[in-house]
Amino acid sequence: MPAPFLPSSKMSEVEAAFRKFAVYGDTSASGSEMTGKNFSKMCKECGVMDGKAVTSTDVDIVFNKVKTKGARTITFAEFQQAMKELCSKRFKGKSPEEALQAVYGLIEGKEPGSAGTTKATKVGGVDRLTDTSKYTGSHKERFDESGKGKGLAGRQDLTDNSGYVGAYKGAGTYDQTH
Repeated sequence: MPAPFLPSSKMSEVEAAFRKFAVYGDTSASGSEMTGKNFSKMCKECGVMDGKAVTSTDVDIVFNKVKTKGARTITFAEFQQAMKELCSKRFKGKSPEEALQAVYGLIEGKEPGSAGTTKATKVGGVDRLTDTSKYTGSHKERFDESGKGKGLAGRQDLTDNSGYVGAYKGAGTYDQTH
């Protein structure tokens, strides 16, 4: 049920954004209900939460106020109610309608961003770490000159069961002398 003073096209933009944030990070989500975490993310990324007039605490309080008792998610109707609560805090000098319009203006057309998520590594850093010519100590024993690993032979001290002491030079000469 769209709010009476918003054009339906604008509401569908806001609802589309609501659905995108509702399913963010949850593969099983239908998009009709939003968790508190995603509500907070939406408020932060769309600029509803500015850290001054509206803080993360305000967002959490409003979320818990509008959700059904015992529920862990809010519906789009409850989301609209939450926006009515937050808009008057965010845009103090405006009328409730203008403030709500302004908040919806911040939200419409937005998608969950991936700011702060881990990016793929840059090749330069990996190249530097896997350059076997710079290895020292026992690690350099594990690779041949071309940088190819020696496998098990490079990782373990293979035992010599020939019966000779390790540094003995005349190994294998017994049969020649006797």
